[in-house]
Amino acid sequence: MLKLVPEIRLMVGLVASAVLIAGLYFGRDILMPLTFAFLLGFVLDPLVGKLKRWGLPRGAAVVVVMAVALMALGLTGLFLGQQVSSLSAELPTYQSNIRAKLHSASASLRAPGMFDGVLKTFDVVRTEVETGARDNAAPATKGTARAAAMRVQVEDTPPSPMRRAIDWFEAASGPLASAGIAFIFVVLVLLDRLDLRDRLLRLWGGSLQQSTDAMDEAGRRITRYLALQLVVNLSYGLPMGVGLWLIGVPGAFLWGALAALMRFVPYIGPMISSVFPIALAFAVDPGWSMLLWTISLIVALELLSNNLIEPWLYGNSTGLSAISLMVAATFWTALWGPLGLIMSTPLTVCLLVIGRHLPRLGFLDVLLGSRPAFDTPTRIYQRLLAGDVEEAIELASASVEDGNVIACYDELGVGILRMATNDHTSASTAEHRHRVLKGMETLLDAIEEQHPAAEPAGRPRVVCIGGKWEVDNLAARMLTHAMSLSGHAAAFRPAGAVSADYVAGLDLDDVHTVCISYFSPEPQVQARRFCHRLHRRWPEVRIVLALWNATPALQAEDSGDALGAAAFVTSVGEAVLRTAQLSGAALGASFAAALTPSDDEERLAALRGSGALDARAKPIFDVAAKRAADIFDVPMALVALIDEHTQDVRGAFGSLSANDPGSRFQDSRLPRELSVCGHVVAGNRTLVVPDIARDLRFAGNQLLVDQGFHFYAGAPLRDAQGYVLGTLCLLDDTPRTLSRREVRLLEAMADDLMAALHASAVAWSESCADAAPASEPSTSTSTVGQLLPKPA
Repeated sequence: MLKLVPEIRLMVGLVASAVLIAGLYFGRDILMPLTFAFLLGFVLDPLVGKLKRWGLPRGAAVVVVMAVALMALGLTGLFLGQQVSSLSAELPTYQSNIRAKLHSASASLRAPGMFDGVLKTFDVVRTEVETGARDNAAPATKGTARAAAMRVQVEDTPPSPMRRAIDWFEAASGPLASAGIAFIFVVLVLLDRLDLRDRLLRLWGGSLQQSTDAMDEAGRRITRYLALQLVVNLSYGLPMGVGLWLIGVPGAFLWGALAALMRFVPYIGPMISSVFPIALAFAVDPGWSMLLWTISLIVALELLSNNLIEPWLYGNSTGLSAISLMVAATFWTALWGPLGLIMSTPLTVCLLVIGRHLPRLGFLDVLLGSRPAFDTPTRIYQRLLAGDVEEAIELASASVEDGNVIACYDELGVGILRMATNDHTSASTAEHRHRVLKGMETLLDAIEEQHPAAEPAGRPRVVCIGGKWEVDNLAARMLTHAMSLSGHAAAFRPAGAVSADYVAGLDLDDVHTVCISYFSPEPQVQARRFCHRLHRRWPEVRIVLALWNATPALQAEDSGDALGAAAFVTSVGEAVLRTAQLSGAALGASFAAALTPSDDEERLAALRGSGALDARAKPIFDVAAKRAADIFDVPMALVALIDEHTQDVRGAFGSLSANDPGSRFQDSRLPRELSVCGHVVAGNRTLVVPDIARDLRFAGNQLLVDQGFHFYAGAPLRDAQGYVLGTLCLLDDTPRTLSRREVRLLEAMADDLMAALHASAVAWSESCADAAPASEPSTSTSTVGQLLPKPA
């Protein structure tokens, strides 16, 4: 396949972009109504879908929706016309006020000012210079006097009624034609939405899954944006009309409606709509109070809408950055005029979604999206490369504001040094490497100064050593600081050539644990040699290898024993945990038990009244667990309920191994303090643990370790009141993680499970109520429909 050189590829891209922009400009008469019809279809299609769910055929639903939309437009136009007519009849009565205020303003402008003396001096000098120039000019030609020029005025003949009608028709034909085209396209889009969707998916090409996700995301974002924009506009226009009416401005509701409509036009729309009520307030009131009240009302509504209502409603509904919105508004206005300005945000949202799902156009996501172009470690690394150490320290300090230095080292420190290692030979120069190393030293100094550790009493018990490179030394410094903050008496030793003299100079007497850092992706030879020399001189020392860049193959095998170490770790937090375990700390001491919510009594009452404890709910839970295991491709899924003291597994599917059938988890109970699901209940949010064995909160839970669990993901099961009754959780014996979309999917499945449980509980309650008169009275528990046996 022929590959284009970068210069030719750039030229082809520029030419294609120019042709595309030219097509958008010259084809605007057709493209504008077509695009407007598509956007209007996004707004009206949910209404058509709702009518279809009520049993109305799609064609009839489209007719009803379009009729209602046209009726709403007609009534709005009639109302605005009446308001304009009434206002035009009142305006002549305010001429005296306007003349008086203009006369007062003119007099104020003619009043003496601080610079009037200077200006008069300049005028006198200029007049004298001009007079002297005329005196020195050549005398005028003597002779006959000039005849006075005759004034000639040409008056146009008033146009005939036919001419006025033709002019009006010519002026209105363009907008009427565009409106007619848009109307026809809207009807066709609503009628053939599914067929049109299939054709667009076929044209998109590539993966059908990605194409479907892209189209769904575009539709969801645009529909949400337009719907919320309508809500924001109404929340602005209605108070505007009522406020102007209370103030006494004529045509108050007309200006309120105009303000609501003009807010569809980004940036300049609110400014244009505010001119009319301000001008009328100036004209109507003989004084200035109405004008001041009107301006205050507009400013207050703008501040409230821009700083409270819009951020609360919108959030990140569009996903566009502020600068991309400005550039897009300018671009589409230049191409399509005012209508392009109105449609600029939805069109740019479509471009953003295309760039997010089409790798070849990924630059659109970078240019237009609101997500940061770099994550925090990459941003700090870039600042270090540029020599901007102060800004790098500011970014790092902001990330560690909560005081969790260990998490900061794991997320930022290790990530930065890993990038520096990967770029060591491929991209960076000697100057770049020097900047990164010196900058990281300064950054670590700043963090250690902001979060000082207690001085160790006596000789250190833990020593952290750099394995080979300077980045290994920096990682060892981070480990030392983290160990000290965790209560270990720790010391740092720099890297050096692994010789007998170097090992002897390490001074490891009375040291219990040695942590050696390596960023090399293949450190086996150096690590094995280092461990061998350390054990030969200090056989009782326990060695922990911090292999920051370990390959998956190296992590899969028992690397610690193979290299002569007691353990190997891949994070600072895990190193602290393993050091504590090797020093004799109990495993349970490093396990974080879940907190109890403040409203746990109300939550327990909701659990008992939800029907979840009913034995008839077990098939519902089993089906949900099986579906979750199949969809997420995990070996096991559970539905667990959290009672006062226990975790009760009510539904399960799958197993972690052939010798560990999932049935052993049916109806099994676990102490609440040992439950990972308890953390979901306490936090009221989804919890994802990529690797339990390497997580500080759960690695000390011997029960989880013995079961062989590594991956955990649990979504809360919330009832209608928001109480978390339990979790729908996924389990795996290998580390993994979930994407944001997968987390949202798991949460949606948990909500579906609770909806099914609620419907079943209502049915059980109704069936018990129907059967009650025909049976003997029974005492029921607080669990819906669950009857207690009669006493003997």
